[in-house]
Amino acid sequence: MLREAIRLSPNNIPLRQHLAETLLGRGRAEEAEKAYREALALAPQNAALKVGLARAFFQQSKNDPALVIVEDLVRAPDTPAGAYVLHARLLVRAGDVEGAVRQYKKGVEADPAVADAEFAARLGIGASEHDGIVEGRVRIAGDEHPETPELEVERPKISFTDVGGMEPLKEEIRIKIIHPLTHPEIYKAYGKAVGGGILMYGPPGCGKTHLARATAGEIRAGFIAVGIHDVLDMWIGNSEKNLHAVFEQARRSRPCVIFFDEVDALGASRSDMRQHAGRQLINQFLGELDGVQSANEGVLILAATNAPWHLDSAFRRPGRFDRILFVPPPDAAARAEILRILCRGKPVNDVDFEHVGKRAEQFSGADLKAVVDVAVEAKLREAMKAGVPRPLTTKDLSTAAAGLKPSTKEWFATARNYALYSNQGGLYDDILKYLKL
Repeated sequence: MLREAIRLSPNNIPLRQHLAETLLGRGRAEEAEKAYREALALAPQNAALKVGLARAFFQQSKNDPALVIVEDLVRAPDTPAGAYVLHARLLVRAGDVEGAVRQYKKGVEADPAVADAEFAARLGIGASEHDGIVEGRVRIAGDEHPETPELEVERPKISFTDVGGMEPLKEEIRIKIIHPLTHPEIYKAYGKAVGGGILMYGPPGCGKTHLARATAGEIRAGFIAVGIHDVLDMWIGNSEKNLHAVFEQARRSRPCVIFFDEVDALGASRSDMRQHAGRQLINQFLGELDGVQSANEGVLILAATNAPWHLDSAFRRPGRFDRILFVPPPDAAARAEILRILCRGKPVNDVDFEHVGKRAEQFSGADLKAVVDVAVEAKLREAMKAGVPRPLTTKDLSTAAAGLKPSTKEWFATARNYALYSNQGGLYDDILKYLKL
């Protein structure tokens, strides 16, 4: 009903905001993000919409884009109270508890209605000096702190055949990860260990996570997906403990692939850090990659980042992430293959995927999924009126693609500057090659 009302009144900002808030309240954060973006396109200075978009990012653990929005809002003269509280939550995820306390208090002072008793208790606001955390100052965790829970070890059923395009990346992963496991005697003859790390970087939505999961499925290995919330902890020393537990779990489950998403949040450059705790976590991470206390034979480490320029340079040393792979948006052939995979199991009628792929220049894998979703929604509306489902056609997908813009352009605007002006070691040469600079 809300969508129909917006169709009839497309410039109604409060109506669009209500739709976005409703989607967010039902846990449909990805759809809410899209709704907030559409509303902001009409009212780019609306602070409430900006806070809502940041909340949608937060629910999807897209912490970096959420921080960009919120940090801009809290510098403004008329900051919404909710922006302060959301900033506090993001700072907790980043391990800055004392900063979170300051921002939370600002929010409650501006509007007491945004107070969250449970969150305030986690921050130690109003706690006694005998409690574990008081006003953001954390006591060292002792034996009484609960044991670190183990993460789920998946057994992915997808393989490289379920990943459209990316042939050069697949070949690199075969050489580094798959062949050592399938032909151990050859690698042993050259004294080459089974294991190591690959860092993938590139614009969001281009299949880095999907490729990592397919790698584990290709070798029938365990797969542990690690998010920053699985590691970062407000207790001093516990983030390092959590990270060690992840590696130990992988060592017990070998062959095993550990995948770190948004690895720059765990391994940010130490030169940019003010807090000692953050430096300690990076040192722990580097030690685990080196296998200082336990060998990492059979433990395969994949990591993804949208911002490699924020990653500490020590991670790029051989023996850690010794393969740095650029994951660009798919080319025309790969786009056609991705669309073909996305349309599996859906009613289609002689779709020319190559034609649609050419029309979707610079689209990421996530953008292509949005193309299929938009085309399906249009077909559903037709089916509801006609009472009969109709198959997707080339025109349906082409029309959907024409109505969407590639999300990769914003990333390349930032990456271009780093590739041109901060590329002394040649790390970003692949970006220059892709942009033909």
